[in-house]
Amino acid sequence: MAEEKATFAGGCFWCMVHPFDQLPGVKRVVSGYTGGHTVNPTYEEVCSHTTGHREAVEITFDPEVTSYRELLEVFWRQIDPTDPDGQFFDRGSSYRTAIYYHSEDQRRAAEESRQALARSGRFSKPIVTEILPAQPFYPAEDYHQNFYVTHPDHYQRYRRASGRDEFIQRHWGGVPDAH
Repeated sequence: MAEEKATFAGGCFWCMVHPFDQLPGVKRVVSGYTGGHTVNPTYEEVCSHTTGHREAVEITFDPEVTSYRELLEVFWRQIDPTDPDGQFFDRGSSYRTAIYYHSEDQRRAAEESRQALARSGRFSKPIVTEILPAQPFYPAEDYHQNFYVTHPDHYQRYRRASGRDEFIQRHWGGVPDAH
């Protein structure tokens, strides 16, 4: 059984786990940090916006069951790709969006999906989500892993208050997959 990795920065990593965790073929979704210059940073260091890292999720998946392109579709539907300064009420460089590609095929697929989204007219502002080569990924502290499962009430309150669900509903319709 083949395994690949996909890495996405979509603002608060708590909100990025569940949508991918529920997909067939996804084996693991880990919250963590990537894209910076500090080795094995802590949450506090990343939140200080001095390490260069972004909160991200690293997804291990079976591409025979769920394709990378399908993961990209899920990613775009979780974020505001037009916000250069963070996501929803989380502001700063550690909350900026990015797709970190692990292969040339992933880079091409990410570029094509970003171009298609830009051409769709769904957003009135330009798409600013970066597409970058994968860098070392550092898992976040244990208390951040599977937060939607371990702290469901806190997670739901955070999602609602952040404005993420309202944004997703306004731009994509339906009820966000926020469980």
